[in-house]
Amino acid sequence: MTAFPRVLFDEAHSESWTIRRDTAETMNPGHPDDSSYARAAETLRRLGHTVAAHTEGPLTPALLGSADVFVIAHPSAERWERTTGLGSPVLAVEELDAIEEYVAAGGGLVVLAEYEQDKYGSNLTDLLGRFGVGVEHTLVQDPGKAHNGVAAWVLGVPGDTAAGAAAGQDLLAGARRACFYRSGVLTAPADATVLFRTSPTATPADRPLAVAVRHGRGRIVVVADSDLFGDDSIGDYDHATLWGNLVTWVARVPAPAAEAGPSRAREAFAGLKDAIERLKPLQAKDGSVEGDRETAAALVAEIADHVVRLAPSFPHDAAYLDAVVADLRKWVEQGLGVPDFLDSLDAFHPDTQRVDGLEHLVVFPMYTQNGTTFRYLEAVWIRTIWPEWLAELERTRYDNPMFVPIAFEDFTSGYDTNSAVLFPETVAVRQTPSRFTWGGIFADREAARFRAVSGAAAETLKLALPPDAARLIESQELAQDTFVLWDLVHDRTHSHGDLPFDPFMIKQRMPYWLYSLEELRCDLTAFGEAVKLEQEGVPHARYVQLAILFDRLFRFPITGDRVRNYDGLGGQLLFAYLHRNDIVRWTDNRLSVDWARLADGVADLRAEVEKLYRDGIDRSKLAHWLAAHQLVASYVEPHPASVWKGGAAALPTEGFPKAVVDAVLPDEFPLSMFYEALRRKLGDVVESTKGIRA
Repeated sequence: MTAFPRVLFDEAHSESWTIRRDTAETMNPGHPDDSSYARAAETLRRLGHTVAAHTEGPLTPALLGSADVFVIAHPSAERWERTTGLGSPVLAVEELDAIEEYVAAGGGLVVLAEYEQDKYGSNLTDLLGRFGVGVEHTLVQDPGKAHNGVAAWVLGVPGDTAAGAAAGQDLLAGARRACFYRSGVLTAPADATVLFRTSPTATPADRPLAVAVRHGRGRIVVVADSDLFGDDSIGDYDHATLWGNLVTWVARVPAPAAEAGPSRAREAFAGLKDAIERLKPLQAKDGSVEGDRETAAALVAEIADHVVRLAPSFPHDAAYLDAVVADLRKWVEQGLGVPDFLDSLDAFHPDTQRVDGLEHLVVFPMYTQNGTTFRYLEAVWIRTIWPEWLAELERTRYDNPMFVPIAFEDFTSGYDTNSAVLFPETVAVRQTPSRFTWGGIFADREAARFRAVSGAAAETLKLALPPDAARLIESQELAQDTFVLWDLVHDRTHSHGDLPFDPFMIKQRMPYWLYSLEELRCDLTAFGEAVKLEQEGVPHARYVQLAILFDRLFRFPITGDRVRNYDGLGGQLLFAYLHRNDIVRWTDNRLSVDWARLADGVADLRAEVEKLYRDGIDRSKLAHWLAAHQLVASYVEPHPASVWKGGAAALPTEGFPKAVVDAVLPDEFPLSMFYEALRRKLGDVVESTKGIRA
């Protein structure tokens, strides 16, 4: 899981804390919790982080370069603390230089200091001085704001983390309560973010207890009390969440993988694309050739030759690619009428080849959903996304044999659009197969769209992001894996639960808010499952919740036109519900989220939708449609001219279902003033995601 940070704890400089529980028991047999950061390490592992200890040898650029976060937890002479007993608490000048260079280059540093810092014999103050941070030699006392009445157990006052070094992020999201057990205080540069400070009644008063600082491309967090995250304290207040936030914030985001260089296969695919693009102007909407048939026949022969040359690069698709060549040649033999690629479609089964990284060459005459309705010949080079952790969830929990998550390697112009799916039902065939066995979703494109729009929305709305949300928006790899898990659960939900109607009702004539509620139901279910998975330690699960929230609130409502925009309406409903319940707030031109109440709020809306579905089983179709309209209208204001708003008495009494469906306004639930303003500000960003490549 390379998208998650690699965290390295220093235990080679006589640290007072260890992430190795057996070492803590040796250091402090009577009270190992007072020497152990094992629970802190496990907290990070449950977030997906890789955690290791450095136990011997100097700190070198090579060593530090292998980590995204480096943690130094209170080095001390053994006169004052029980320590790892390894090395000196004094960092050599070369080590100080290596750490400073590591941070300047983008590395993350967490330093845990102590009260009366000067006495411990380390040179942490020399290290921190390079970043403008100081640790004052003192012990904070605060009888008026103390834990259990112990004056030295100080309750920190949370700071404004949306400013300074942490601008745009909220390092205290879900973590505004912390106790500093026997703490010193800090000094910090003017552009630092003070996370917690002492209260006005403390001695010393109103001084920083924890700060966040930027240096070069890197980030540093300094905490004046190392007990805060020890085994006997990390379960107190919001310490565990705070710890995860801080480490995630400082962590370096990996650079995107380099694009593949030139190869014979890529050159051959470029030739295939060129021939297909020259053929398209000769094709009609149904895929038949209505232009120069002689030229078209020559182009189809050229396309077949390119497929033959490319086939050795895809040996696992040999039968399919042979069938493609045969279908292309048959098309020419039959006069280039409406193409029929049923034989090759029957031979293509990516659902039986879900292997991470496996690539396929796909050539079909097809339309591209949310792209073009013409059944042009298209070619797309795809890569399967199927990591083992996802395969295990599909095997054991979310069975979905038709689901094939994929990424683009290259494509023809039909995919230079908003299309992010590859579905067999879009292919031109002589007859519809008895059943379809697979469906491909381009997780890389969905992730890239999410990142572009969510990042712009957060900046526009001045939303201070939790560190994990910021990392999700920064990392294409993390976002892509997140969307794969979201899509897995969403996709299977269409056929699970209380279903009063065909969940694939796109083929039926119904009011579009039924589509809205079905898609939203699947997303609310995926959100709820992600909450469960997060509690079980599945690291991507937290990110699924954030992706659903941001995509639904930001991208969906302002994407596409306003004619029966069912995905947009689902986002409007979610925002309105959360806003009505004071979980999402728009105040002083700033959006804020009550992160602690978010999961419960989503669960409550899900319960309302599921009750609608359950009750719908016993209703007539029209009664169910009306009830669905009433549910949406209770949160999203219908158009003032809506007939449906008047209830059953206002609807036509004859000609069902056509008459009542025709009574639906194209924009039955218009955008609110909030979303109208957001669409004006982000319209160009949304438009720029058309055909986006990761």
